[in-house]
Amino acid sequence: MKKTDNPYKGLVNLSRKLAEKAALQPTAGIGVIVSPPPEIQIRYNGYILDKKHLWIDDYWIPGHQRHMVGSTDYTSGGSGDAEYASHAHPIDNDEKLTDTWNVGDRVLLLPVTGDDNKTTKQYIVGMKLRRLDGNE
Repeated sequence: MKKTDNPYKGLVNLSRKLAEKAALQPTAGIGVIVSPPPEIQIRYNGYILDKKHLWIDDYWIPGHQRHMVGSTDYTSGGSGDAEYASHAHPIDNDEKLTDTWNVGDRVLLLPVTGDDNKTTKQYIVGMKLRRLDGNE
């Protein structure tokens, strides 16, 4: 830097370059379900993302199956007879889940960058989101 250069101009240019670099870093966003799985489509920033752009947790795919093991809480039958005394039932079965997204649901989108660590190539679709104040 020359003595005749304005030092503030150099500082402003440095700040602008740092801001431009920070703006290139992908951040989380909120998408809107246009079509639920299995032919999922999500509207995000004016684009429609489809299944080739998305990674989804198995839990959200209709028919997802998981194995449940455990027992029910202790409860009593209330008659006073011994066979109705407080007891629990074992659980050891497969359960098919039907939770999925519906049209209009808002979901968390986390960017997955390409090899350049700047360009977003795909998104991880997270949980369904809802605001408690009623604003959307």
